[in-house]
Amino acid sequence: MKAAINAQIGRLRLVLHRGLNGPHALAFLPALALAAFWLGGEPLLIAVAFGLPAILLLTGNFSVPSNQGSAPPGYADVVNTMTANKMADACLAQARSASLASGCILVEVDGLEEIASRGGDAAAEAMRDLALNRLRNTLRRDDRAVRMSDNRFLILLAPSIRLDLEALLQLSTRLQTSVEEPASLENSMRYLSASIGFCGSSRLPDSATGIQMLEAAHVALNEAINNGPSAIRAWSENMRAAHKEQQNLKTEVDRALANGQIQPWFQPQICTSTGNISGAEALARWIHPERGIVPPAQFLRVLEDSGRMENLGEVILQHSLTALRSWDQAGLDIPRVSVNFSDSELRSPNLVEKIQWELDRFGLTPQRLGIEVLETVIAGSPEGIVARNIVALGELGCHIDLDDFGTGHASITALRKFRVHRLKIDRSFVTRVDRDEDQHRMLAAVLGMADRLGLETLAEGVESVGEHALLSQLGCDHVQGFGIARPMPGDKMIDWAKEHAVRIEGAQRLGRTGG
Repeated sequence: MKAAINAQIGRLRLVLHRGLNGPHALAFLPALALAAFWLGGEPLLIAVAFGLPAILLLTGNFSVPSNQGSAPPGYADVVNTMTANKMADACLAQARSASLASGCILVEVDGLEEIASRGGDAAAEAMRDLALNRLRNTLRRDDRAVRMSDNRFLILLAPSIRLDLEALLQLSTRLQTSVEEPASLENSMRYLSASIGFCGSSRLPDSATGIQMLEAAHVALNEAINNGPSAIRAWSENMRAAHKEQQNLKTEVDRALANGQIQPWFQPQICTSTGNISGAEALARWIHPERGIVPPAQFLRVLEDSGRMENLGEVILQHSLTALRSWDQAGLDIPRVSVNFSDSELRSPNLVEKIQWELDRFGLTPQRLGIEVLETVIAGSPEGIVARNIVALGELGCHIDLDDFGTGHASITALRKFRVHRLKIDRSFVTRVDRDEDQHRMLAAVLGMADRLGLETLAEGVESVGEHALLSQLGCDHVQGFGIARPMPGDKMIDWAKEHAVRIEGAQRLGRTGG
């Protein structure tokens, strides 16, 4: 009973504090003055009319409103982690003392690096200030918004009666919209995008601290960034479990690379005109001794976050060339193995020399190695070290595949410049192509363009006989997907290839007999 009374008193104090804090408190002055006149005549009227403003001024509850977007009292525009933790603790403690709700929102702004590269650091700093002011102007008076780093902003919400998931999501959407509004800077339009993660105090245990609320918002923000751009994510208990799982994987990934737990599995690529194997794509697989097969989406993200993609690339390349040589020794005719190269690997200044050295070590020609590059990498790197490496690998004799074609914005000029040999058509163009007329027309247009440019084509994600047959009819050169074969270890590839050769020979013999 006593706790409930204290909670009500806390809420009343908060309401009175907000009600009397600022010039709007004087809105009650005419009514108070009139009541004073009726009760005590002219002397009491004068006392109330002049006394109340004086009291508010002396107690600090009456102040001239500051400019919108200015820093909250007691806080700087930029804070470090320690100060942010103290702010979060104070915010949550204030809310709980009044039995109200609070929340923490983190905003990660993208686009500042591009502005800095084009307009200089001063232009980027001006956009940071503008973003902070826009966030503050979107918030209520008692909410706090500060910068934690060049790209990250922290928002702590003042105690509120209604601060549930829907309210936080609506507020996050308004904050995102305000940041992403185009801005005119130095006679040109500038654009930012914002990813947001948030956590409301109502989703936390009663024993949670403000620091834990801030950490939960960090987890939600990381999830938003990984699903971006411009994604918004709310913290949940399931997200916490997934984050813990990722942290555990991060501690194990180095050991997995060293112990050979991460190796390539190979998915065959088939020529549509002959039915023969035209290549194989190397796909990273982590065979965990306890977890079994760890989904690539999980551990690839861990490797990328920890800056270990180059290490992974070295492991996959060496195992792939080893497998290719073993297939040759087994008498298989597999022209090449294709390896995916990440953006960080393509930025390595000694990439070409390293690949040449590996090919020489295994006694293989460059034509036996396919380099798969995402279309988004080519579209986003028309110049610089990435472009030079891709061009040099093509000149060396490696087979350049443009992966996930149709998901980026690579121009025809870029296809020529980067010496692309083959377009890997994204599975989104392939799925249900035998049953969807619009999909059929779209794919036919892509294949027609590739034919006019003299480029080979490979459709990935083929999962049915109907899709395989139609792709062959439309003139797609190669196919791969679960409908043909799932990825398999290198030694299993030998057995599968021999069985496939028998099937092709049988089909050809049947065709000749039927003719």
